[in-house]
Amino acid sequence: MLITPAYAQAAAAGDTNSMLMSLLPFALIFVIMYFLILRPQQKKVRDHAELVKNIRRGDTIVTSGGLVGKVTKVVDDDQIEFEISDGVRVRQMRQMISGVRAKGEPAKESAKESAKDDTAAK
Repeated sequence: MLITPAYAQAAAAGDTNSMLMSLLPFALIFVIMYFLILRPQQKKVRDHAELVKNIRRGDTIVTSGGLVGKVTKVVDDDQIEFEISDGVRVRQMRQMISGVRAKGEPAKESAKESAKDDTAAK
């Protein structure tokens, strides 16, 4: 009576297109974040895991606390023992090693094998 009927205005024909266009910036931000942040971080983690896995006796290492020492013994998969000074040996978790400065020599052969090689060479 006093209120006139409200007529809906023409609905937007490209409603799905407008929703897609509003989500497009978020998708682009995610893609950019992936290539600039996530991929390099994953590569860094893989490289560190490989470095820690390949530590051998004789390597000079740097711990995350800043200690520099020479690996004297690989205790197990989680720990190593290294010497920071003459007669001062420390056990350290492998994951807390931040870098390897110098690679050591491969493990020496047993005395019997080296004696066998010496006699074979003569």
